[in-house]
Formats: sequence, C-alpha cells, structure tokens
Amino acid sequence: MHTTTCYLSLVLLLLSFSCLAQQSIVLSGNILDQTTQKSVPYAHIRIKGSSVGTAATTKGDFKIETPSLPFTVIISAVGFKPLEQLIATGGNQVFYLMPQTLLANEVVVSATRLEEKSIESAITIEQLDATQIRNAPFATFFDALESIKGVQMTTASLGFKVPNTRGFTNPTNVRFLQLVDGIDNQAPVIGASIANAIGPTELDIERIEVIPGTASALYGMNSLNGLVSFFTKNPFDYQGLSVYQRAGINHINDPDSKPRLLTETALRYAKSFRDHFAFKVNVSYMQGYDWAANQRQDLNPNANASIPLQNEQNPALDPVNSYGNESSNRRTLSLNGKNYVVARTGYYEKDITDYRLENIKADASLHWRITKGLEASYQYKIGKLDNVYHRTNRFKLDDYLITQQVVQLKSPVFQFRVYYTHELSGESYNIRSLAENLDRQFKTDDIWFAAYTNSFKQSQQAGYSLAESQQLARSIADEGRFAPGTMPYDSAAGEIITINNWDQGAALRTKASLFQGEGQYNLTSLIKVATLLVGFDYRLYSVFPDGNYFINPTEPSKNLLYRKGGGFVQLSKKVLSDKLQVNAALRYDKNEYFKGIFNPRVSLTYAVAKDHYLRASYQNGYRFPSLFEAFSNVNSGGVKRVGGLRLMSNGIFEDSYIRTSIDAFQSAVNIQVNEQGTPLSQAIVNQAGLLKKSTYDYIKPERINSLELGYKSLMLNGRLFLDWDAYFNFYDNFIAQVEVNQLINRGVSADSVKYDLYDRRKQARYRLWTNSTGTVYNYGSSLGVQYKFFRQFTLAGNVSYAKLYRKLYNDGLEEAFNTPQWITNFSLGNMEVIKNAGFQVNWHWQDKFLWQSALGTGIVPAYHTIDAQIMYRVVPAKLLIKVGGNNVFNKKYYQMIAGPTVVAFYYVTLLVDGL
Repeated sequence: MHTTTCYLSLVLLLLSFSCLAQQSIVLSGNILDQTTQKSVPYAHIRIKGSSVGTAATTKGDFKIETPSLPFTVIISAVGFKPLEQLIATGGNQVFYLMPQTLLANEVVVSATRLEEKSIESAITIEQLDATQIRNAPFATFFDALESIKGVQMTTASLGFKVPNTRGFTNPTNVRFLQLVDGIDNQAPVIGASIANAIGPTELDIERIEVIPGTASALYGMNSLNGLVSFFTKNPFDYQGLSVYQRAGINHINDPDSKPRLLTETALRYAKSFRDHFAFKVNVSYMQGYDWAANQRQDLNPNANASIPLQNEQNPALDPVNSYGNESSNRRTLSLNGKNYVVARTGYYEKDITDYRLENIKADASLHWRITKGLEASYQYKIGKLDNVYHRTNRFKLDDYLITQQVVQLKSPVFQFRVYYTHELSGESYNIRSLAENLDRQFKTDDIWFAAYTNSFKQSQQAGYSLAESQQLARSIADEGRFAPGTMPYDSAAGEIITINNWDQGAALRTKASLFQGEGQYNLTSLIKVATLLVGFDYRLYSVFPDGNYFINPTEPSKNLLYRKGGGFVQLSKKVLSDKLQVNAALRYDKNEYFKGIFNPRVSLTYAVAKDHYLRASYQNGYRFPSLFEAFSNVNSGGVKRVGGLRLMSNGIFEDSYIRTSIDAFQSAVNIQVNEQGTPLSQAIVNQAGLLKKSTYDYIKPERINSLELGYKSLMLNGRLFLDWDAYFNFYDNFIAQVEVNQLINRGVSADSVKYDLYDRRKQARYRLWTNSTGTVYNYGSSLGVQYKFFRQFTLAGNVSYAKLYRKLYNDGLEEAFNTPQWITNFSLGNMEVIKNAGFQVNWHWQDKFLWQSALGTGIVPAYHTIDAQIMYRVVPAKLLIKVGGNNVFNKKYYQMIAGPTVVAFYYVTLLVDGL
C-alpha cells in the first residue's frame, strides 16, 4: 500500500510538472504608429526563432501564445521599420513602430566586410531589402538588379542574365563577382556565375548589396568591376513554410515563336530545435521557352561591294544569328576574271536550337549554435540547367550540372569557411559548331566550293545575271543539304552533338572544380584604438583535360591545376570628433604563374552635417586571368582559341599577323583586281603594306586604378535621399583577345609570305588571350534620388553615365566596353495605396551603344520599357497575390549583338509566407 501510494504520488507529481510545462504564456496588446499614436492595421507579429507564436493583426491589436519566457518578438508592417523587442513578462504590451524612411540608414556589410550604415560607407554601395524585392514589378528578384543605380544587365537568354557596373562587360563577365552569403557561386570553367543557376530563391533572400566599382582589396579576383552580394535568411530567425508559384506567358506577337507558358515553383522550409540546432531546405523549378536570337543584319556587307553584289545577293552573306558562314567558312574564288568572296550557306540559330528552358535547383543546410554568437553550418547546393548560354559562341546547355558544398564557422569576431564547387557540362553543345559541321557533313568544303564554281560559270555562259548566277550556284551546291525537321537532319545533328571535337562535332564536355578556403578575424579588441580586420584565402581550380576545350600540354593524363593565395588587412579609424572616418586596406595575392601583387585601397568619409556625408576613395584592383583565358585550347571552326599562358600558346605569338590587317589586305587586293583589272600577283604586291605583324605577348594580370568621389544625404526627416558618385578608371595590361594568322609553312621565303597570306588555306588561325599595350581609360557618374511622400508613396529615380576613352585605337584587340553612355530608371509605388493593396511601376531607358565581340559587332539600338505590378495581401491566409508584366507594352529590344530579342512577359505570382 505504501509502495502504491508512492507510485501514485510520483505519477501525480509528473502530471503536475507536465501541465506546468504545457501551460503557455499569453502576450496581447496593441501596435501603434509612434508619430501619430494611431493603431497600425495589418501588422504581422511573430516570435523570433519559432513558428509557434505568430499572428497577423487586423486593427493593430494582437494575441499570441508562447511556451516560455523570455523571448523576442519581430513586428513588421507595410510602410514601417521592422521592430525586434525582448519580452520578459507576459500580459498586455504596447509596441511603437517608426514609419519606414529610406535605406540610407540601413546596415550594409559588403563595403568593408563589417557592419556599417549605408549612408556612412566610404565607397558607393547600393542595396535592396526583402520588402523592396517583393514589391518590385519584375518577375524575379534577379531581374530587379537592373533597376539599381549604375547596374547594366545583359540578357544572353531568358535563363542567363549578366549584371555589370562601370563598363567592359560581356556575356561571360569575369570582372564582376557574385556572392551568396560571402561564397563565390561561379561555374569554374566559365569563370563567372551563370545568372542565378545555383543562387537563392526569392523566398530565401533577406537583402542584396551591390558595389559598383572595384572591390579587389577585400574580395580579390573577379571583382574588378564590382560585385553583387546576396544574403539569405538564417533558419534560426526565419522559420516555417513558404511557397511561391508564378505562372506567366511570353512570346506574344513574337514572329519567332507562338505564345508560351513559363512557370516557376519554389518552396522554403526552416525549423529550429531549442535554439541550438536548425535546418532549412529550398527547392525551385522553372520551365518555359527561351527568347530567340534571330538578328539578321549582315556582318560582312562589303565583301563583294566591288562586284557589286550586296544585301541578300551577297555570296558571302553572314547574318548575325546564322552560323556556318563566318570567316573560316569562306573562300575567295576567281570566277571569269574577277574575285568573289563566297561563304557556305549556314543555318539560322532558331532553326537548329532547342529553346526549351528548364532550371532545377535545391539547397539544404544544417546549423548548430555552439554557444551564443558562435554558429557552425554545412550547406549543399545543386542546380541543373537547360537553356542557351552565350560566350564567344552560342551554346545549348543540356543537363548542365553544378554542385556546391560549404562548411563554415561564424561569430561576431571571426569567420572561417571552405567550399567546393563541381561543374559538369552534361550533354551541352556549341550551336555554331553544329551548324558548320552539318554543312560539312553532307559536302566537304572542297566539294561544295567546286560545285559552286562550276555552276556559277555555267550560269554566266548561259547569260544569267550575276545575282541569278550566284543564286543558282548556291542552290546547286546545296543539293542534298540537311533540312531542319527531317530525318536526315535529326540523324546528322544527333551524331554531331556527341562528337567532342569542334572541327567535326559540337559537343561541350567539360568537367572542373573549384576549392576555396578563407577566413577573417576582427582584432579590434586587441588594439582598441582602431578597427582592425585581417583575412586570408586560398583557391584551387582543377580541370579535366577533355581534349577539345582544355588540354594538359605537359602531363596529358593529369588535371590542369590553377592556384592562388593571399590575404588582406584593413584598418579603420574615426577622427576629428568622429566626423572623419579613415579606412585603409592592403591585399597581397600570389598566383603560381605570376609574381605576387599588392593591391591597396584608401577611403575617407566626412560628415559635413547630420545625415550629410562626403566620400572619396582610391583603389587599386587586379585580376589574374580566368581559367579559360589562361588554359583554353579550343578548335572552333578553323579558328583555334588558345589561352595566353606560355604553357599553352608557346610559339604562336611569334611570327604571326593580325587578322584584321589580313582582312583589309585581302579586301584591297580584291577591289584592285575587280575594279582596276590589276593582275592578282601585282595587286598582292601593291597592297602588302597593309599587313601587320603581331606585337602582342603572353598574358599578364590585369590592373585597374580607380578614383571615386561621392555624396550622400538624407533630408526632410528621412523622406528624401540623394546619392551621387563620380569615378575615373585607368586599366593597365587590359586582358582582351586578338585574332592572328600564322603561316602553316613558316619556312617560306620572305617574298612568298604576302602571297600565302592572301590564301586562307595556307594559314592557321588563332584567337589568343593577351594584354593591351596601352592604358585604357573610362569614367562616369551616377545620381540616385528617392522620395517618400503622401501616404507612403515612393518616387525614385537614377541616372548613370559611362564613357570610354582608349589611348590606342585599331590595335587589333577587342577591348569591348559594351556599355551605354546613359541608363535611367524611374519608379513610383505604394504598397498600401488602399487596404491590403499596392502597386509599383518602373520605367527603364538606355542609350544606343557599340557592342563588340567575336560573334558580332554592331550598334545596339536605344530602347525603353515599362514594368508594372499590382499586389493584394490576404492577411489571414498569409497570401500575397501579385499580377504584373515586364515590358508591358511589348517593345521588342535586344541588349547585345547576337543576343536574343526580348518581348513582353505577363505573370501572376502567388506567395504564401510563414506557415
């Protein structure tokens, strides 16, 4: 009995403890506007680090329950600054929210790797927070980058958009860095990020920071032009389930495609356990139909002007997005006493390319808060791509796979991380090589040009005109050519895209990895008189030599290795009664193929008055050649693209001739023969002075010196924000490409050289990475204005100016600036214009500009677009409905030569957040 009583007492005691443990703390009260003392309707209150306590108010009053004290609540409402507050007791509470001003007083990290207010930053830095991203009228947050002051976006395909700042851009922008939580998300072979292929989803974005201008002193290679840094949500602070569904339609009134559906689905789930362990998972799937590249302007319009045969009658016609009729696919034929430049027929990209678009990506991370402020984490990311990619040629990425693993340890004082990125090109292929080798598979060049020659002569003898003879000759030579959509075409194309040699096939079969270890430590507590930050990093690229894209010239069976290491130190100090902040940084980096480089930065910020800051900086930036620039070895349609290291291009730079001079020489010879009747041999002698030997040398690191001035001001009680900057850059050893031809028989006599340089069949053609021999200058300025007025309306605008000045002209290099002089953005919006509903409209305009690249050079026309959205919040369901359009008036435009034509995209987005 006594034992039974003891057991019963123990059970009752345990039940009592259980009931006490299950008893919840009730918190209730009201949320007020601090300036008006009125209730804030439609606020959202939740308990930090928990998905248990959460509520959405309708009249500013709330009631939530939580298992224990103390805890921190996070309150957010449209038009107000988020509030975090520690709660030690239950019961009724009153919370006061400050109206949202502008982002000038928000904290940024990227400028100095330390937290500071944006308005006090000594270098230009731009930002978008999660609210701005969600309210933007763009279909994706990545598209929203184009509205940021100083940012230029280049659309190479719907799934591949390339941001840049301050000039010198291209579709593989190795001068602009993309970071996700401080981690470089580049594809190693490409040397730059493939848009947002393995980046975060909108559900996981906390904020975005952009540094326009060099950031090499703190971030090292690939940040010569600037960087964009994406910060994601920590699973301890943002928990629960969020789901995102977007459906839209594009290709409306598009002559290159019927209307197509595009959808994107994303999911985020995060959970913490006892505030020590947490995890999050993100999954995203997008599918649709890509923009088509179908520019048809002739890149070789004057090849037969002396005949004359031009426009559609030009036998050397080279439309921009038609491949297989480029320089390496042409010959000069002597027909009836005149010289004609004739090209193979080629194929249009839209006829031979699979434009289906698909991007699947996922990431998962585990987090462990070892102690307060010390957190360890492991993250795994994977992304699979099917879309068009643009480099020197256009590619179809098919099952292109990138994975990344990250381990890091972070505290307020130090952080260390290692990450490993692996890249596989899958079943991808080169669209240009596919076109060239389709033509060559049904008839070799020798057979095709012989058939053309015989038919042309017969047509002329029969009395046909030059234009008619050309057309008949081409139709006869093209007999048996593979027609897209037929079984012979499908069979031939299917075989070509599996052959990993671009002289016969089109396959892209690359495999590479990137390993990086890095860390930084804040030593301020040791020296006390100033802020001292030190850091280091080590990077290793490893590339599998596939025999086409890369080879190992010294150890063919081993991977190519490319290493660099370095570190930085940064010292910051406020003086003159804290009005002047001085910041100095110095980086040192060493690459195994180059001497070590010192890279300084000095910046000043002066508080002229409260919320008025002047800034000035001098920065020296650098970049080592990218993996492709250093090691490439690509046979591409008769032109071999070779990395600039002596290891790869030994003997090519010597005794070669600049291709542009050879083109000018051959054209002048043809004109003299056709128009003056000069014998060919004499015309060659007469025009030989146009030939120029190459003076370029093996590749060296690129350097930039940048001077910047700026001013930021927050006025009218935080409702008006101004940000102005101006910069002047000068580049030394600017890395660019030069095309040279080298005689196959380098032992011919000096007298014979000019004759062999007239005959393309006696020359080997190379495209080499090298450095400009002169200093390259560019300069520019930008101004941004934001103004909040009546009932939280926001009017914003920015304008950017960029100008290239190049010391040496016509030097044979493609120092492609590829940037409009003027870019402008203006927007108007209000996220609570009526109850639970808002809108935003954005207008974008950019000037015409010269685009230069190996695939095509020409003027990109000016254009303007309007993007708009309206949104409605269903508060009880935590649902956001967003209806919008990009380029709502369906103005056709393109942002690069040989790039796709962009038309309207209309969409509906459903977002459920925080379930």
